[in-house]
Amino acid sequence: MKDNFLPTGQIVNTHGLRGDVKVMPWADDPDDLLDFDRFFIDGKEYAVQHSSRQKSMILLKLKGVDSIDDAMKLRNKELMICRDDIELEEGVMFIADMIGLPVEADGVVIGKLTDVLTMPGNDVYVVKGEHEYMIPAVQEYVEPLNAGDGVIRVHLIEGMQTDAD
Repeated sequence: MKDNFLPTGQIVNTHGLRGDVKVMPWADDPDDLLDFDRFFIDGKEYAVQHSSRQKSMILLKLKGVDSIDDAMKLRNKELMICRDDIELEEGVMFIADMIGLPVEADGVVIGKLTDVLTMPGNDVYVVKGEHEYMIPAVQEYVEPLNAGDGVIRVHLIEGMQTDAD
């Protein structure tokens, strides 16, 4: 069953004296977090009064967090978004929904997706079964995702199997 809330970042510090918080985003593009009107922390909803980007971080002013003391209580907390607040493009899935899916190469299940490594050029899928594979998440090796399929289809080449002798 899919969790209704998805982790999207961590509050790493306060910013200023009026209760703003600094967030380390866990998104492909930190600016994506600027589009949200609300976030959830420990199951509690917080409306966004304003947000901005500062280098690789996001600054948030959350309604009800009005002092540095209020903001300090949120340090190291996980920032969540509601799944219903997001519209995904065709062929795009949340990493959280992909973890654990079977991975198929040439019609044969080679294992399950255990991790997605975010690298500078592209993501890399870590697949573990009888062997371990590291597969670049690019069109050449990964077929377009279909959320209804429940399987990830890939094309393997020499060197992707990491535990080969």
